[in-house]
Amino acid sequence: MPAEELELIQRSLNGDLEAWGEIVARYKEAVFAVTLSILRNRADAEDATQDTFIRAYENLRRYDLSRKFSTWLFTVAANVAKNALRKRRREKDPPLEEHSGDPAEEVHADLRLTAVRKIVHELPQEYRSPVFLYYWHGLSVAEIAEILGLPEGTVKTRLHRARAMIRARLVEEGVIPDAVG
Repeated sequence: MPAEELELIQRSLNGDLEAWGEIVARYKEAVFAVTLSILRNRADAEDATQDTFIRAYENLRRYDLSRKFSTWLFTVAANVAKNALRKRRREKDPPLEEHSGDPAEEVHADLRLTAVRKIVHELPQEYRSPVFLYYWHGLSVAEIAEILGLPEGTVKTRLHRARAMIRARLVEEGVIPDAVG
């Protein structure tokens, strides 16, 4: 862990809210992406992101300094989002909103990248979360396994299957030729 990050955590443990604000600023986009990948609803993901930082701050004393902070924080985010998803399902499954990136970015995005993003957002959650964590946030298979509470082999299998699903949809939609494999 970088010394600067360790210092921010220690200052936060001592009640320094500015230090915690710096941690929030550093990780808010990544935490939002984790919660969005699970919840698939921008408003719910924003709420879950806020809840993640509250829960993380309240439990910061339980954080093991020998572990990577981002892995711990993303685990908290995944758990908060999964709990929100369970609660939403109990409350009668409201329809999911279609999620797309920032319209200005999409206008300038390559056709393939736009198609891949759309397809990834449509993947079942069990495949979507590992893909986001691996490709969008650069986490290792071991870190993803820890965050999602899965064996590493399961994460590898889900990543492999997700890539196959994405490739098949890209072929189906004519974005890439059938010979790509």
